[in-house]
Amino acid sequence: MKNKNEPISNTTDGAPAELTPEQQTEIQAKAAKADEHWDRLLRVTADFENFKKRAARERTEAIQFANASLFQKLLPILDSFEMAQVATQTAQAPQGGIASLQAGITMIQQQIKGILAESGLEEVDASGKPFDPNFHEAISQQESDSVPEGNVLQQVRKGYKLRERLLRPAGVIVAKKPAAESAAA
Repeated sequence: MKNKNEPISNTTDGAPAELTPEQQTEIQAKAAKADEHWDRLLRVTADFENFKKRAARERTEAIQFANASLFQKLLPILDSFEMAQVATQTAQAPQGGIASLQAGITMIQQQIKGILAESGLEEVDASGKPFDPNFHEAISQQESDSVPEGNVLQQVRKGYKLRERLLRPAGVIVAKKPAAESAAA
């Protein structure tokens, strides 16, 4: 049995065989090809590492600036708030100042609602509808003759969805049968 560290020989006396010039040229060509493949592997590995770093950096930037367009749309609303504050400070007549302030606040509210709706925000309208625990949060129950039992009697707080995902359920008061009807039944 041969030792792994012994050179392979083609001679019977154990001496290494001489390589022909063609074999030496072939080995050198294969070594050059192996070196070329190794260099290509190193370049591809470095390119891949750079790609991973760039993708991570772009992902971080995307997260940091994801709301930039929303904020740009909200800036005119901030301007409107500032103008409303200035209008209240410079108003001569108290009644005229209050009316202009109310009109300004209504305008600002409409601007905000428009931008949020454009971004995919929807109000959850619960008034008069059957109670749905997926979209409504029951704050309390109240007896009612006019609204069927299990329906929303009053919406206390608006609910909102972002596209199809619920952000906040609507806070509602749910109708129940009056106690006199329940006892008679």
